[in-house]
Amino acid sequence: MIRRLFLFLVCVFGFLPGAIALERTLTEEEETLIKAIGAHNSAIGSMAGRFLQIDTAGGRVEGTFFLQRPDKIRFRYAPPSREEIVSAGRGFYILDRAERTKYVYPQDKVPLRQFLTDQIDFLSANLSNVVMTDTFISITLFDESPIGTVEVALIFERESLDLWQWTLIEPSGAELTFSIYDIVKDVEIPRSFFYIDPSYKSISDPTQ
Repeated sequence: MIRRLFLFLVCVFGFLPGAIALERTLTEEEETLIKAIGAHNSAIGSMAGRFLQIDTAGGRVEGTFFLQRPDKIRFRYAPPSREEIVSAGRGFYILDRAERTKYVYPQDKVPLRQFLTDQIDFLSANLSNVVMTDTFISITLFDESPIGTVEVALIFERESLDLWQWTLIEPSGAELTFSIYDIVKDVEIPRSFFYIDPSYKSISDPTQ
């Protein structure tokens, strides 16, 4: 399975086009599968698990995540990091618990939001690429932002319809890949997990 996933990733990212709308008509099989993935994941009210993040330079960071539909997600990075990413439907916040700072990305400029809704409809989103093999399907979405085009390639297993991995592609071309595992579905998640402390100081983009 891992080898097949690796070969699939080479296929997806080796031929990923620029961020333009999909210029071909989806096949009936692709449309049916994409609709099934949307319905399956929309029905999952919450999930929690672990993630592995790999950046363009090969840096690896682990942590835990908590997702609650609609529109809520939290990534908590493992020590020694004190960073978190939290969204409660009003933007994606990068929080630094050590410095007590926050930076917000507009909700409508982060393509991952399409997966957080309780009415997932990828066919109505900004599709730029769809790649399918016997085992996986990759659905690439994009949004235009003030600094350029932001993309996310979501990879689902065809048999289970579950999300395995996604890659965020920044306007600079830098990539950030998240693989998720040890997932538990439909779990109780405290509301406090998505709380953003208003006393945190707002800062400019920490990635620049």
